[in-house]
Amino acid sequence: MSTPVMQGTERKRLDVEWVRAQFPSLQRKVNGYPAAFLDGPAGTQVPKQVMDAVQNYFLESNANTCGAFATSRSSDAIIASAREAMADFFHCDKDEVVFGQNMTTITFALARAIGRQLNPGDEIVVTTLDHDANVAPWRALEEKGVVIRQVDIHESDCTLDLEDLKRKINAKTKLVAVGYASNAVGTINPVGEITKLAHAAGALMFIDAVHYAPHGPIDVRALDCDFLACSPYKFFGPHMGTLYGKREHLLRFRPYKVRPASDSLPDRWETGTQLHELIAGIGAAVDYLAELGRRHDPAAKDRRSALLSAYRATRQHEMALLARLVEGVLAIPGLRFFGINDAKRFDERCSTVSLRLANHTPTDAAKFLGERGIFTWDGNYYALNLTQRLGVEASGGLLRIGLVHYNTTEEVDRLLAALQEFARG
Repeated sequence: MSTPVMQGTERKRLDVEWVRAQFPSLQRKVNGYPAAFLDGPAGTQVPKQVMDAVQNYFLESNANTCGAFATSRSSDAIIASAREAMADFFHCDKDEVVFGQNMTTITFALARAIGRQLNPGDEIVVTTLDHDANVAPWRALEEKGVVIRQVDIHESDCTLDLEDLKRKINAKTKLVAVGYASNAVGTINPVGEITKLAHAAGALMFIDAVHYAPHGPIDVRALDCDFLACSPYKFFGPHMGTLYGKREHLLRFRPYKVRPASDSLPDRWETGTQLHELIAGIGAAVDYLAELGRRHDPAAKDRRSALLSAYRATRQHEMALLARLVEGVLAIPGLRFFGINDAKRFDERCSTVSLRLANHTPTDAAKFLGERGIFTWDGNYYALNLTQRLGVEASGGLLRIGLVHYNTTEEVDRLLAALQEFARG
């Protein structure tokens, strides 16, 4: 049964029952407990629409591209359709969308191509808050004599030190690499403001939007960033990566590729045979979100408008869950919370929480929860700079709880009860 439309200027609430019905894996049980998938930051579950798209590709279109026969032409059409879907997702033109193995691999390939035009002494700015996939590819260019400068954080709330960032951007800066949101502590960075700072210095802007993509809409035109990467398996799709690049830059930089490969866009950046069946799944994942959006705003006729509607509904739901979660964990004695915990500042964060319990390792906590059907992550989640900076890397990192729109109030309450039991034990 759908929830009623909210009164006044408030929007219709998310129909969580309909959402959960789209995800078959949410029916799983562990040791007799219903599974609570609070592991979204490492990869979300996928709706049946995505599963069907992958299977149907194998049944009806399994062939390589650009052939003079039916299944090859069908593959071409499916890839073109998925590219158009991602163009709506990013709010860009379809030839500015690149598919790849994953965000990490895409970023290494892009860094290598950009590195061809860099000289010793040129500088790249990275941050302490980022996943290493937005650090290591740029640090690899130190082999060429490129200087890497790392922006610090405010430890009290795990936000970027913007004054430090401003100091580290200078006339030698060629690129600034920043995450849209932290995959460890949920901080949403002011990427629009940072893009302006980078461009004012004549530098390119690369945004890692992997963690932000399931939680909020992306508009590369409004951001005016030069490159932005994300991973569909973090927003309810299959295990692949996608890249947005401004057309002028995708043409300007020379990717490493085989000689017969096309030099047109976006083909020149898509090395080798692509995972066509997963690209079909990417298109289906975007269309799932659009379908959700239309259910909450029937006036949203085009896909981009429907996606914006979906994110309005999911954001409201996730923030309600987050408020309940943060209030509950802060009441647990001896618990250390990392990141923004003031509800008045929740517009600066998404629904990912990391913590430590006194006298317990994150791994022990994750195992305890896992035995009760509650799936969370422990460790550094590849945000190595951050766990080192916070002084927790050597002792097991953090316990991470990641909420997305298919999670429920009941699951948050189960988690809180289990954490309280674990803390007492």
